[in-house]
Amino acid sequence: MYKIITVRDTVRVPPNRFDEPVEEVIVDILHKDYEGLTDKDVGTILAITELKEISTGRIIMGDGASYHDVTFDALVYKPEVNEVVLGEVVEIVEFGGFVRLGPIDGLVHVSQVMDDFVGYDKKKGALYGKESKRALKEGDRVRVRVVTVSIRRGARGGKIGLTMRQVGLGKLEWIEEARKEAKA
Repeated sequence: MYKIITVRDTVRVPPNRFDEPVEEVIVDILHKDYEGLTDKDVGTILAITELKEISTGRIIMGDGASYHDVTFDALVYKPEVNEVVLGEVVEIVEFGGFVRLGPIDGLVHVSQVMDDFVGYDKKKGALYGKESKRALKEGDRVRVRVVTVSIRRGARGGKIGLTMRQVGLGKLEWIEEARKEAKA
């Protein structure tokens, strides 16, 4: 789920940047320090959207930098368990498929791809159903449900578990086929 959050922090402006406009320097530092950062409570910070408040800088003894308390808004993405999302398959491996969910990737384990025995074709880079003959490959657009979320703090997003084995989920072409069959 995408959200805008408000963050309060203290930003250190180094002395070599004192000749630049303080607001520009702080925005630059916030972009470098926050964008791409992942926190288990907040999610992945995608962008700093608005700098709302900057306090007058203060200098701490022994350090020539100025420290400013700031308040800013940030756009974050945090996958929620049971959330249904659209994504694109970006990699197929023997144990499943990785699906891009906007800023992060999740894994659809081979057991969660379809209600069929699923095989792996290394040459074609595809997972396929033995009986249904359906195939899942890179570039396919899919609708998935988030079933597990394990986010770690830092630059890497953690692990997102996905399923496509429920009604209304799967490769978009499969969903359309099922819809047409239900009407007939």
